[in-house]
This record gives sequence, C-alpha cells and structure tokens, in this order.
Amino acid sequence: MVKLENSRKPENISNKNIPMSDFVVNLDHGDPTAYEEYWRKMGDRCTVTIRGCDLMSYFSDMTNLCWFLEPELEDAIKDLHGVVGNAATEDRYIVVGTGSTQLCQAAVHALSSLARSQPVSVVAAAPFYSTYVEETTYVRSGMYKWEGDAWGFDKKGPYIELVTSPNNPDGTIRETVVNRPDDDEAKVIHDFAYYWPHYTPITRRQDHDIMLFTFSKITGHAGSRIGWALVKDKEVAKKMVEYIIVNSIGVSKESQVRTAKILNVLKETCKSESESENFFKYGREMMKNRWEKLREVVKESDAFTLPKYPEAFCNYFGKSLESYPAFAWLGTKEETDLVSELRRHKVMSRAGERCGSDKKHVRVSMLSREDVFNVFLERLANMKLIKSIDL
Repeated sequence: MVKLENSRKPENISNKNIPMSDFVVNLDHGDPTAYEEYWRKMGDRCTVTIRGCDLMSYFSDMTNLCWFLEPELEDAIKDLHGVVGNAATEDRYIVVGTGSTQLCQAAVHALSSLARSQPVSVVAAAPFYSTYVEETTYVRSGMYKWEGDAWGFDKKGPYIELVTSPNNPDGTIRETVVNRPDDDEAKVIHDFAYYWPHYTPITRRQDHDIMLFTFSKITGHAGSRIGWALVKDKEVAKKMVEYIIVNSIGVSKESQVRTAKILNVLKETCKSESESENFFKYGREMMKNRWEKLREVVKESDAFTLPKYPEAFCNYFGKSLESYPAFAWLGTKEETDLVSELRRHKVMSRAGERCGSDKKHVRVSMLSREDVFNVFLERLANMKLIKSIDL
C-alpha cells in the first residue's frame, strides 16, 4: 500500500491562499525541479562570481569552429562524458546551443541545406517527442518537411530520422526505424537527453554522427538553457554554427560558465560512495522511489497502465539495473480521453495525440518537486474514469 501525504498543500506555490482543491498540478512540461533539494545541499560549491568587466565579447575562442563555445565548458563536457562513458567525444566538433531544442533545429537545417534535393522529409517513430512537430513546422521552411511517424514512412528521397533514446515520452530504448543503410541521403539525429545513469542503464558508449545532449535533464538546471551536440562531420558542424549565429549570435557566456562549474562539481561527486553526495546515485534513488510509488497506485487502481522496462547491465554502476524514465507514459484500460480526465482532476499532462499516439495515453513528468508529485499520486489514486463514446 502506497503511503501518500494527505491533502498537504505544496510549499512552493506562489499564492498560499489557493485552496488545496483548486491547486493545479502541472506535469505537462518536463520542468526538472526535482533536483532542487540536492543542489541546495551542495551550498556554495557551485557558486560562480562574474564581475561587471567579465564575458563582454561575443567571442570565446576564434581557433574553434564553434567560436562562441567557452573552453572551460568544452573541457567539462568531454570530462563528464569520459567519466560516465555514455558518448564518444574524440574526433568530434562540439557545438553549444541554447538548449537541445535550438540544436535540433540547427541540425535539421544543416542536414537539409547539404542535401541534394529539398524539401527533406523529417520523421520520428511514434510515440515521439511532441516538440519535434513544432520545431519542424513552425517556420514553414521550404528546406524540410515534417512527414510524421517513421514506422510507416516509405517515401523516396532524402530524409532525416529523429531518434530519442531513452525515448520521450515512453522511456523505451530506441534505434532507427526506417533503416536504409545503403542510402547516402538517409540521415539520423540522435537525441540522448535522457541517456544518463540516473534514468537508464549505460549499456554502451554511443558513437553516432550527430548526438544531442541537454544540461537541463542531467542536473535539473533548465533555466540556464544550455545544450550541446557532438558532431562528426565538419561541414554539418559548420552549418549548425551558422544557424545559431543567425538565430541568436552565439550562446550566453554566463550560462556556459555556470554550466561548466556545475558539470565539474557533478563529475567530482561521481567519486563519492555516498548516495546523498554522488549525484547520479542520488538521482537514481529518487527516480526509483517515485516510480515504485506510481506503479503501486496504478496497480491498486486497476484502471491505468504503465510500460515495463527490462533490466540491463549498466557500465557506469557495474550491475544490472532497471530504467526509471523522466516521463511516465500513462495509459488507461478504459475507452477514455485521459488528458481530459486528468484535467478534470486538476492534473495537467501531455496528450498522447500530440506524440503521434491516441487519447488513451498521456505523458506525465516525473521531475516535479516532491510535494507536487505526491499530490498527483493522491489524485490519481482517487480518480474515477468516465468512458468516452467517440474514441
């Protein structure tokens, strides 16, 4: 039996006069505030002092292809990947961006601009990250076109497949789906935002042409808006840099310096055996605890479904482990519009239809603050579903 906090109002809500029954639990966005408590305990170890005369130039390192990348951030990125063992950084160009969202757009632009014909088809296997649709359709570019679900894609010509692994929204480990190995017009962008040991076993050192990572989902510092791409091909990296120059004339140096400091502190914590000190051990235990609570609620309700994840050997932890994804792909056994049902109980989630799926599924963030997560569990446990007649 899962023990839940009884109608305790989350301490972080801005208006303390809101009755508990009116408090809206927003788990639509993946705002990673779950890690606040850990970083609070770290005290001043991540403090960065920036004087008024610091970081004033556009330029960071004119000898680097990505000239707005701060050298200390480049070193921190390489060091962390080396410690974790989740991605190869040798013989690659590192392109820094304002989050992986900007980098994904830059990569799609780069690959499309180098293609022999346009528009280039862009696909992802459903259920896919819903923002991919917006990223590839918002500016109505003539260089590329969103073609939807990769599972049914058979169009001839150049294409780009977006592969997220572990997948957002359902947490599964993904490979390419279209698979045209002899087609030189087939391109792949690998999004490894969640390929870190607190979410999933690190089974191998990834080695792909374009690999995207984001600071926000590693440590929880979403407000810094930093991501990076590991890119093999120089021409692709150059085109990505050109896109970012036109789009934002580089990336905030203040954010880069802060990111470098925090990544270096994180790397140092990896040496600790203490669960409260070692960030990945802390994060993994927190995610495990949340998933166990959620599975208990789902089991007792007998109205909902969750994916099951196989164990795999984690090279980082040196043992077989289960996955604890950053999002829950929550389904229902009833013919129900689940996003509407949750909204009726003042819980906001991401509709399955936005991810190329159906009304019976929603994406729920597992990264909220603890008190907010507990309110969600309580409401889910008390839900009575209403069947939909038009599914």
